[in-house]
This record gives sequence, structure tokens and C-alpha cells, in this order.
Amino acid sequence: MSELVTGDAVVLGLRTAKLPSRALALVIDLVAVGTVFVLVSIGMAIATATLDDAAVAAVSVATFLLVLVGAPIAVETLSHGRSLGKLACGLRVVRDDGGPIRFRHALVRGAMGVVEILATLGVIASIASLVSARGRRLGDVFAGTLVVRERVPAGRAAAVPPPPPWLVGRFAGLDLSAVPDELWLAVRQYLTRMHQLDAAVGRAMAERLAGELAARTGVPAPEGVPAAAFLAAVVNERQSRDARRAFAAASGTVGGPVVGSPRTGAVEVTDVFGTVGAGADAPWGAGPAAAPVTHAAPVAAPPPVRPAPARPAGPGDVAAEPGVDSVRPAATGFAPPA
Repeated sequence: MSELVTGDAVVLGLRTAKLPSRALALVIDLVAVGTVFVLVSIGMAIATATLDDAAVAAVSVATFLLVLVGAPIAVETLSHGRSLGKLACGLRVVRDDGGPIRFRHALVRGAMGVVEILATLGVIASIASLVSARGRRLGDVFAGTLVVRERVPAGRAAAVPPPPPWLVGRFAGLDLSAVPDELWLAVRQYLTRMHQLDAAVGRAMAERLAGELAARTGVPAPEGVPAAAFLAAVVNERQSRDARRAFAAASGTVGGPVVGSPRTGAVEVTDVFGTVGAGADAPWGAGPAAAPVTHAAPVAAPPPVRPAPARPAGPGDVAAEPGVDSVRPAATGFAPPA
């Protein structure tokens, strides 16, 4: 495990690639590049059959440089560190700080690869990778890069800590549609690694992320709530919404039971977790909750109730007082006591 520290002092636990996986990826790359080189060489030999020996030699050198050196550099630059072999083995070339590589990194690695891989059949690269604690060859050392494993078992992934119970459901009315995926990823990385940071650094990062999240949602963080707890509560709210959408999609229903509205005479579609669009009370200043989504539908007026015909008073009836309507008790199915 390699602990890479980013510019924001976030410790990234990346698994560095060792010699066996890197050797397998290199073999796949060499087979692919060698096949292309042979095909291109045959085509160039046919095209330069009428040229002299000097021209043929120049074309051969240019083909070697373009295919065996230029092609891997171009592929690593365009794919941000993933060649065909690395893609098959789940590897990627990254900078020392964990960021994606650029053209200069790929150029240095490709130039050094001619010496330590092609010229020496990989002997120098193998020795350097075995000696290095992080499995780096000379090209990685000079370029400031590192080959890491992208495919990490699911059981090793750290879970986001739950928010305090008194914050659960407090941000149900928050609009999260404007928050980009990059910010969600940064918040998640912070929450899963906040115990590995220095207290002052972690507090500063939490406040910065909370400020960016508040700027995207348009609602500031509530007073007296720690920034880390605010971030955990908002992430928990997003996960709850995703779970509700997944449950609704799996059940094959858009909403729940149809409930009549006594105020508007319309029909409201109620979701299985509450009325669609209705937000929870937000005492921390989230603004008014969204109005319920109603689908107006005409409701037939109930038929007029005809008064029951009057009957003569019986011996068991109680006489009503003047000015008060007599109310007949509802039938319960039990005989009155004797």
C-alpha cells in the first residue's frame, strides 16, 4: 500500500503495481506494438522497393521511432496512463501526487524505456523494479510517476461514516442537483480518510468542502454544526434519495397510493416514502419546502343525502330538549343492558 499525499493533504491509499503484473502488461504491450511494427515494416518495404539503401535505412529508423517509441507515448498521453496491457491488467500510470500524467511524463518514460526495456530486453527495468520499494523502474523515477492498481477488491473500499442521529433527515429539502460529481468525490474521499489527517488540516478541509457545497446548493451550513458532520449528513441524504429512486425503479411503480386532497379537491400522488416533492421541515434555514406534486383530476360530487323519514317516538327514545336536534345513537351490534 502506498500513501500518496495530494496537494490538499489527502492521503490516498493506492496499491502500487509490482513486477509480475507490470511484466504481464508489458508483454501485452510489446505483442501489440510488435504486431503493428511488423505490418508497417512490410508495407514500407513494399513502398520503398525502388529506393536506394540509404533511403530504406532512413525509413526503417523512422518507422522504428514512430511505432516502437512514439506510439506508446501517444497512447499513454491520450489515455492518461493506460496502455492496452495496463488496461487488461487493471493498471494505470499516475504522478507521484496521484494525478493524471501529461505528455512530458509519457515522453520521459518512453525515452527511458528504449534503454531499459528495448535495448536490454527489460533486464534493467526488472532490476530497478525489484529494488524500488514501490516497484518503479528508471523511467518512473526520472518522470516522477508511479504505476498503481485500479482494480481494488470491493471489501477494501472504505465506507462513508454515518452522520450523527440528530442530523439524519434534517436536509431533506436541500436541492442537490447543482452539485457536480467531482465535489461529491472530494467529499467522499475526505470523509473516508478524515481520521488519517491532522486535526487542523482536516478541519480546514472540511470547512472548505462545506463552503463549496453550500455555494452549490445555495444554502449555508447551519450554525453550530461541525463541517464534517454537515458533509456526512448531506452525503447520507443523497444516498437515501438514490436508494429511494432505485427502490421505485425496482418495484416498477412511479408513486404510491393515491390520496385525495381535502383542500384542493385534486388527487395527490404519494411516494412510498412520502409525498413527492414535499420537503421536510428545515429549521436550519433551508427555505420553504417544495410544493407537493399534484395531478389534478376532476372528482365527482357526492350524491345528495336525502333525509330519513320521520318516525313516531317510541317508549325507549329520549326526548330532545327544545332547540336541539335529536341524535340517534349509531348501531353497535350489541344489545343494550336490561
